[in-house]
Amino acid sequence: MRTTRTIVALTCLMALPAQAQSLTTEGFLDLRVAAPADETSWLDGGLGKTRFGGGDDALSGGAVLKLSFQATPSLLASATAQYQPELPKPFDLTEAWVRYRPVSTTPWRWSVQAGAFFPPISLEHDGVGWSTTRTLTPSAINSWVGEELRTIGAELHVEHRGQRGTLDARAAMFFKNDPAGELLSSRGWALGDIATGLDGGLRQPDVYASVAYAPVPMEYRPFVEMDDHPGFYGSLGWEPSSQTRFTALYYDNHADLDESVQYAGRTLFAWRTHFWSAGAEQRFGEWALLGQAMHGYTIFEPVPGMVLNTEFNAGYLMLAREYGQWQPALRVDLFQSRQRPDPSSMLSEHGNAVTFAVNWRPQERLRITGEVLQVDSSRNQRRDEGLDVRQRDVQVQVGVRLFF
Repeated sequence: MRTTRTIVALTCLMALPAQAQSLTTEGFLDLRVAAPADETSWLDGGLGKTRFGGGDDALSGGAVLKLSFQATPSLLASATAQYQPELPKPFDLTEAWVRYRPVSTTPWRWSVQAGAFFPPISLEHDGVGWSTTRTLTPSAINSWVGEELRTIGAELHVEHRGQRGTLDARAAMFFKNDPAGELLSSRGWALGDIATGLDGGLRQPDVYASVAYAPVPMEYRPFVEMDDHPGFYGSLGWEPSSQTRFTALYYDNHADLDESVQYAGRTLFAWRTHFWSAGAEQRFGEWALLGQAMHGYTIFEPVPGMVLNTEFNAGYLMLAREYGQWQPALRVDLFQSRQRPDPSSMLSEHGNAVTFAVNWRPQERLRITGEVLQVDSSRNQRRDEGLDVRQRDVQVQVGVRLFF
């Protein structure tokens, strides 16, 4: 809490000098009507892979507000708040940062960003407040990014804009992400547009609580500092034209496995999480083809000498129309996790998902989206709930989003 308040205070102080040039606000109100999947959603303590599952209300909503202060041509500050009723803390900040980018008159340009912000992984979240624009539900990869990852630190960004394209590189150091990876191991992959607030937490599956000697409901908080050691990520991007983009990123939170803290009646361990992520985007007229892949490991040591290592892999391909009143999108996801040294562990899983969405944009400030999401997954942990290992869930949503 104190860290988040400090970030907000610094953002406001740096963004409001006497010569402040502009203050802009943007955001949206979101209404959802859903036919939930049969399996209980993980947000309600189950092992379901979707946002809405058995026992969920079929009516929900939300809101995002983003404030931006352009203090000088080189200095920008921004803060984003959300209302997300499914979270333990519905009102929270998701980002608060300051960026210094001096005006460039050469092909080279650089900037420094500090505060709390999402790492540059997702190709899907190009809307206001780190929201998706082509579907309601992001891919498994980027759902997890929103749940467990946040850069709370500083990032250096350097780019060169040449005749053959734009090359950019980023390097960042961050804190307060030592538990990241626990949810991916204990629950597995999921698909949902839930972004954890900076002071918020998430619910773990109820069947995992007994394993962790924790009360039910078991709350998990991803943004905690335990070892005072910074994490790191570095990325490269290449845009040979406005129609083509390639990205690659390596992330390592460098968590010390000996560290842990007490939180909400349980022991919260440090998880060493590191992964590679790569993506590509190609546009063909009104259509865009997007793809991402991720491969990594998350490791923790609950007792000395007992090291549990979860390997995780995921990827997707999406084809979407990006212009006109009617904008359909089709995405196919594959995902897998295996806990070592025993790949047949209760926490191992594999699955796939197919998402079809149609966006209707009758006017600039209104978007109506219909979406069907089917997830077919096998997870050994379901035996502890008395369920079949393999579950096939279908979630249908209609979303109405009013922008301002």
